[in-house]
This record gives sequence, C-alpha cells and structure tokens, in this order.
Amino acid sequence: MFDTLTSSFKGIVNKIRFQDDEKALTRTLDELKKILLKNDVYHKVTREILLNVESECKKNGIGRDIFKKALENSLLGVFSGNYGFNFASKPPTIVLMVGLQGSGKTTSSAKLANYLKLKGKKVLLVACDLQRLAAIEQLRQLSSEIEVDFFSLDNKNSLEIANEAIKYSKDSTYDVVIIDTAGRLAINSELMKELKEIKENVKADETFYVLDSLSGQDAVRSAESFNKEIGLSGVILSKFDSDTKGGIALSVTKQIGVPIRFIGSGEKIPDLDIFLPDRIVGRLMGAGDVVGFIEKTTAVVDEKEAKRLTKKIRKGNFNFVDFLEQLESIKKMGSMKSLISMMPGLGAMGDALKNVDIDNSKEIKNIKAMVSSMTPKERENPSILNGSRKKRIANGCGLEVSDINRSLKQFESASKMAKQMSSPNGVKNIMNMIKGANLNKMR
Repeated sequence: MFDTLTSSFKGIVNKIRFQDDEKALTRTLDELKKILLKNDVYHKVTREILLNVESECKKNGIGRDIFKKALENSLLGVFSGNYGFNFASKPPTIVLMVGLQGSGKTTSSAKLANYLKLKGKKVLLVACDLQRLAAIEQLRQLSSEIEVDFFSLDNKNSLEIANEAIKYSKDSTYDVVIIDTAGRLAINSELMKELKEIKENVKADETFYVLDSLSGQDAVRSAESFNKEIGLSGVILSKFDSDTKGGIALSVTKQIGVPIRFIGSGEKIPDLDIFLPDRIVGRLMGAGDVVGFIEKTTAVVDEKEAKRLTKKIRKGNFNFVDFLEQLESIKKMGSMKSLISMMPGLGAMGDALKNVDIDNSKEIKNIKAMVSSMTPKERENPSILNGSRKKRIANGCGLEVSDINRSLKQFESASKMAKQMSSPNGVKNIMNMIKGANLNKMR
C-alpha cells in the first residue's frame, strides 16, 4: 500500500535543494500534481493539497524541510471526522456491513469481529447475506476460526434473521453485533429497500460501507449512492494491500463526506488497521507506523510470556516448542507484508515478502512435520539429536535426513541471532555483522 506515492513523495521532496527557490517550488508542485492524479487522487482533493502546500511554503520560506512539513500538514488536512470504532452508550453496539458483491464484506466483518475481540469485547456475527450462496458458510467458518459466536436462521428472510439476532444478543449480553448484509453486482432499488428496512428495524449504531480499493473511482461513486440512499457512518477500505497507488484513501472522505474507519491491509484475519490520519500520513511519508506495530504485538503477546521467552533466548535455551508457539503468535498479528509496511524504511521489503505465508511455506511445513515426529524430550532439547534419532524422525515425517540436518542448522542459526539481538548491544552487533558481510562481498 502507498508504495508508488511514498517513493514519489521522497523523490520530489529531495528536488528542493535551496532556500527560497520559487522556480524549484513551481516545478515540484507541478510534479506533485501529476503524481497525485496518476495515483487516483480525486482532482478537487489534489487541488486542495497543492494550494495548501504552496501557501505554507511561501509563508514559512521555501526549503526541503518546510516543503516536507507542508506536504504532511496538507495530507492531514484531507481527513476529517471520527475514526476507529465508536461504541453505543448502551450495549450491544449494532453494526451494519454494506457494499457491493465482491468488495470483501464478509471477510471484513470477520476482521472487524476479531479486532473487537482482541479489545476484550464479546461479539456476535450475523449472516444476513442470502444472495451469495457461499456467504453464510464462509461467515460460519470465519467465526469458528476466530472463536466468535455466529448467528443464522434457515427459512427466514434477511430482516427476520437480523431482528431475531438482536433479540438473542440482548438476552446474551453481547457488546457488539455485526450484521453481514447482501450485496449486488450493481446498485438497485431492491437492494436499497432491503438495507433500509434492516437498518431501521435493528436501529444500527454504525453503518460501514466496505469499499474495494482496487475498484478506484467507481467504488467511490457507489459509496456516494449508498450514503445518499441509506446513510453511512464510515468506510472500510478492503484489499488496500493490493492497491499500490493508494490515492483512494486520500479521496474518499472529501468526496462522500464519510470518514474512513478501518483499512484491510492483507488477506489474513488480523490484517485490519484502525485508520488514524497521523499514522496513515506517516506511512505515506515513509516513516512507517511503529505505534501501530506495537499495538498489534501487544494485542497477541502476553507480557509474562514475552519475559519468560527473552530469558530463555538469552540463556540459549530456545527450543522447538518455543518456536512453534512463536509461529502461532506471528500468525495472529497478520501478514508479513502488512507488518513490514509499518516499520520505518522497510516498506519496500513488503513486495519481497508478500508471498511469505507461515501456513503454506514449504520450510515451515517441513519444520512442523519434523517437530511432530520428535519426542517431547527432543523438542525441548534439540542438542540430543544424533544420527539414529534423525533417521527415525525423517522416516516418521517423510523427509530425508539431509532435510532434517538443514532445518536443524537453520534453527540453530536463528537461535544464535535471537540471542545476539536480545543482548544490550544486540541490534548494533547485528548491523555490524551485516556491514562486514557486505564489505567482504565487495572485495
């Protein structure tokens, strides 16, 4: 996400080299205009950003740092309204998920439920999409995966299911009810009538429009129609990780007058980020989102467990049981590309890591198969693995002894690096090691 915009912003900021160079400012603003329009930023929003940058630069003096700050401020000025999730004064908070078919509505419903669950909320997912045959089963499976309660009824229409779900939720003390509604391939009166009835009957506190980022301005125009017909309280941008342009994020709020509340930043269930303007602008300007990364980490990592593991790593006692536990924690945080994009200066690595999938990686599968063939004692203490033990493990998991040796060597190297990283000068030592390796390559 934002890949093209971020690299372009860095490039144009560096073109202003001297103080009070109005010609450089004019050229840079012209290039900025082309960049924004090329990356799907709405023309009126583009004009507003350019005017604000120009005004601030002329007021404070033209220079690289001033231009960069003016651009940041102008980007922040594009966004307005409430962000994140707003809870009703009296539970349950009722959320209506709406949008066109194929926008990612059902997956976004599960992502939102998972986000709220990690916040300690009791959530009910309600299947009211009776138009798409697989929608109910998909939501059922997703709710099971994230361990959130699921509600559906046979031989009932969408309105009846929604009403019954609300009654059930109030009797069962739920904090949030998320209703996944039907979509269509295009907007029609039948769809709008159904959504209006559901919204009025359940008295929805939030109506989120799930907007497919890859659909560009067509999706924004659809959102405008939904807002006009039924009223929206927020937008969830789905498939945003696949949109290298990212201009839609800068356009939606101004165009339809509804704030973006969340961004779907990957295919995994945890890949849902709260939309906070300062963090989004930080990513746009290449500064990452360290706070967001820390929040994701603390949501899935137990503090006591983290301290226990750190002690084990420092003593060199990290074993395969710990390794598998950490894999599960990483999976809960989301896709590697999404996590890398939050780290300053590492956004470009996202593309290299976009296909890294902990569930489907051949190396990880081999390690899991190997560990499953080990005895509890071998998992706790890999150093006892001699030739006969390795042969038995290889036969048990369908691998060659050479595969076992390779995996053990990789695990040993990773353990050593983790031990170095956990020391007081860990990061510095690793950087020196990398520098040394690069110098040797150059010789």
